[in-house]
Amino acid sequence: MNEKIYYPAGPSSELSNDRVPKRDIGGGILLQVIGDGEQLNAVHWNLPDGSIVPRHSHPQEQFGYVIKGAFEATFFGHGQFIIKEGDSYVIPSNVEHEFKAIGDTEAIDVFTPPRDLSTAGGGRKQ
Repeated sequence: MNEKIYYPAGPSSELSNDRVPKRDIGGGILLQVIGDGEQLNAVHWNLPDGSIVPRHSHPQEQFGYVIKGAFEATFFGHGQFIIKEGDSYVIPSNVEHEFKAIGDTEAIDVFTPPRDLSTAGGGRKQ
C-alpha cells in the first residue's frame, strides 16, 4: 500500500509549528503553510495592523477562522463585513475578496482543493 501519512502540526509532533517556515508575502504579512494534503491545505497568517491582502479570487473554496484581531473583509458583489476574533467565514470559489487587518491579526485559512501558495503575495500596508 502506497498511502501517504499526514502528521499533526502541533507542539508534540515532528512538524512542530516552530519548524514550519514563515514567508513574508509583502507588507509584513506572514504566510505559514501548516497543512498540505491531497484534498486541502491550511495556512496560518500573521498580519500587522493596517495591512491589506489585495483584491483577488481563486477557484478553491476557502474556510477561515480569526484567532486574534479582526478583518475588514470585502466580498465584491456581496458586501463588506467586520470579521473579528472567534468568527469564521466561507468564501465560495471564484468570489473576489480583499482583507484589511484591524489590529495585529492572526487567522487560519483552509483551501479545498489545495491552493498553490508558492506565488501568493502582494500584501501591502496602508
